[in-house]
Amino acid sequence: MKLTYGIKDKPKFGQLIVFAIQQLLAIMAATLVVPIIVGHGMQPTAALFGAGVGTLVYILFTKAKSPVFLGSSFAFLGPMAAAFAGAVTVEVGYAGLIIGAVFAGLVYVVIAIAVKFAGVKWIDKLMPKQVIGPTVAIIGLSLAGNAVGDLQKGKYMIEVTNQVIQDGKIVDTVSLVPSANVLIAVLCGLITLFVTMLCSVYGKKTAKLIPFIIGILSGYAAAAIFTLIGIKTGNDSLKLIDFSVFSGLKLFAVPDFTFLTAAKGFKALDATYIGSIAVAYIPVAFVVFAEHIADHKNISSIIEKDLLEDPGLHRTLLGDGVGSMVGSVFGGCPNTTYGESIACVAITGNASVYTIITASVGAILISFIQPFVAFVNSIPSCVMGGVCMALYGFIAVSGLKMVQKVDLEDNRNLFTVSVILIAGIGGLTLSFGKINITAIATALILGIITNLVLAKKADKTAKAK
Repeated sequence: MKLTYGIKDKPKFGQLIVFAIQQLLAIMAATLVVPIIVGHGMQPTAALFGAGVGTLVYILFTKAKSPVFLGSSFAFLGPMAAAFAGAVTVEVGYAGLIIGAVFAGLVYVVIAIAVKFAGVKWIDKLMPKQVIGPTVAIIGLSLAGNAVGDLQKGKYMIEVTNQVIQDGKIVDTVSLVPSANVLIAVLCGLITLFVTMLCSVYGKKTAKLIPFIIGILSGYAAAAIFTLIGIKTGNDSLKLIDFSVFSGLKLFAVPDFTFLTAAKGFKALDATYIGSIAVAYIPVAFVVFAEHIADHKNISSIIEKDLLEDPGLHRTLLGDGVGSMVGSVFGGCPNTTYGESIACVAITGNASVYTIITASVGAILISFIQPFVAFVNSIPSCVMGGVCMALYGFIAVSGLKMVQKVDLEDNRNLFTVSVILIAGIGGLTLSFGKINITAIATALILGIITNLVLAKKADKTAKAK
């Protein structure tokens, strides 16, 4: 594709700030939600700070040649939960988060050293286009359910009482559910989506480069109008935004960094607990390594420059691994390359590393600014769902474009692509004790095996002729 800004291009200062905010809006929701899911008092703002620092480390190791933002990794949710489950105190659990991230980062460091000496040619043999293409596609397609689910709900929650039978008795249970009418939510989400698309396709100059910001603000404005009408009329079904998140805020607040709590837990660590952390984190690191390659193959196809060759896979791995270690010290979450960031580059044609650097610094600064974080938290799910329909769709399409270059008349390639797509979209996951292999990783592994087995058969057939 034709890039508006290449990797080394530096936009004007004002544009740079706006472009960086767009990158942040694309990745912030996912980055902030990981610590919320894990719980135990983990701070979303600390995770955002860690993502910013981790990305700067990545940029440093890749010699500012790879325009990718690193954010909190969902793949490590299981290991992070295990860190707390096996801890005698919460403080020990926080220490376990840092130790686990170090284990995961060291896996990347070891692989990076091996790649440095062995080169990357084996990657192309192990993961050719017929393997990487459909894998990238299912990264986007596997998120389709999240986008559509978010599209149908807002952030304003109401209590709903349900009756369930427990021990033969009818018991009332109270749960929180989104209050907004599904059609109202979908309407705001579609406003976001269509404004984003129109700006990207028909926008001039800056509008074409910041379609997500304009789209999100348009969707937010529509949601705010419905919410204010709902508040005025007492109609909960129109309420999409929870404005209460803005009450009692300070302008600046220092996040509760993970290392501050972990410092109290390091003294209570024992060999058994550390061993359990290693068993939880290390296998997942190998899984995320496969996704690391898929993401870098994807961004390479978008910017038409092979990042596995320059700056080199060993550098991207070191940046990702060491960045995760450093980021987890502050936020507790191991980082990973974000498909949302890559899709943002694809849609806007802005591959400037200066944008990523500015976004990283912005993430660090914003983590101290409570009103901005509150604004991001207040964005209705339907608005982000509208944006994500485009973001996740572009990830899927990027993979399908790779598949276009594959000869699907060859049954070897046809079977490889088919296995990956069905296993990935079907959600085939594997569990070995506490080790969970995601559907994407499972599909990739099956694809590699299929391709190798059939390639061996094809080689024998060729020799026989």
